[in-house]
Amino acid sequence: MGLYFHTPQLGWAVGSGGTILKTVDGGKKWKKVVSGTTASFSGVFFLDEKQGWAVGANGTIRRSLDGGNTWNPQLVDTQVALYGLSFVSSSEGWVVGGNGTILHTKDGGTHWVDQASKTSAALYGIQFLTSQHGTVVGAVGTVLVTDDGGITWTLQETQGAVTLFDVYFSDTSTGWAVGNAGALFQTTNGGHQWIDRTLPCTRTCTKVTDLLRVRFTDLQTGWIAGERGMVYRTTDGGFTWTEQGEIAKVSLFGLSFPDGTQGWASGEKGTIVHLTVGR
Repeated sequence: MGLYFHTPQLGWAVGSGGTILKTVDGGKKWKKVVSGTTASFSGVFFLDEKQGWAVGANGTIRRSLDGGNTWNPQLVDTQVALYGLSFVSSSEGWVVGGNGTILHTKDGGTHWVDQASKTSAALYGIQFLTSQHGTVVGAVGTVLVTDDGGITWTLQETQGAVTLFDVYFSDTSTGWAVGNAGALFQTTNGGHQWIDRTLPCTRTCTKVTDLLRVRFTDLQTGWIAGERGMVYRTTDGGFTWTEQGEIAKVSLFGLSFPDGTQGWASGEKGTIVHLTVGR
């Protein structure tokens, strides 16, 4: 399940069976909207209060132009599961998924073109900072970087075959990738080299937590959500991470911070949790 908040009041969540939910009151009430599909959704993103996209199983892409009240299908020439998406404008965006799939649109998703990733690994996370510079992460330690809008994707070296589920840049040079068994990598040069910052197993730890989502609200403050509802927070730019405890009983696949004061996490069984920075 994925979610995205555009403001602290306005948010959307997506999940299994074609579920799309919308809130206009900061998550107190969620309204189910018709998605037109039973395919499970894994990711959702809104560029502004009106324009958004959701992606999921069987090559499913849906677009909304009215704030997520109605959703229209977009045609893609693939049946692979789609996991992540990133838009830099109302017209240009990218979607990633299984079997090394990277799709690119320049017309808001009316047409999607396959980009050559040169990998068959499942790709889970993507972030474009500009229309030229983007980073993608996925299975077997895959990190791909482009400086030309995805015309060419370059494979970067990470030290291991861990599955990376998410990537997030706090500015143009500093970024983080998270994955299974506590995998945590940092870049300070826009994704071209990655430093292993994997979280150690503490005294109370019996199994290192899979880290599923990472977000920063500023250069110093970041959050990681993982399996079994575990959340970690940094206030020193990722130098140290503090366990916030299990905020839910389920794994958390969505994490969104519309501003620096509060955020939301979403997970299995329709779980949505509100996070406040003072926690």
